[in-house]
Amino acid sequence: MELNIERVEEEGRTVFYVAGEIDAYTAPKMKEALERVTPLEEADIVIDLTDVSYMDSTGLGVFVGFYKSVDAAEGSVKIVGTNRRLHRLFEITGLDEIIDVERIGGGE
Repeated sequence: MELNIERVEEEGRTVFYVAGEIDAYTAPKMKEALERVTPLEEADIVIDLTDVSYMDSTGLGVFVGFYKSVDAAEGSVKIVGTNRRLHRLFEITGLDEIIDVERIGGGE
């Protein structure tokens, strides 16, 4: 499966619209797109996963590494649009306690 990433500057923040699957094959593309955000200092980043149908632990690792970089620079990362399955990945790994993750439709 292919991974499409669109970067848009909206209201003073950077939003990534991601579509497809994030796995061992496509994760490097996701990592490369995120690493292009400069400067990270006080960056306000939103990653929209509404159109992501699948993600494995490789994808989680990309988000953790990116989150650490932005957090160290006193920026913020919010992941939005996770479906039930993706949101569960963040929950079972405990990453929803560290990274701001919002499920489609909100709520828990």
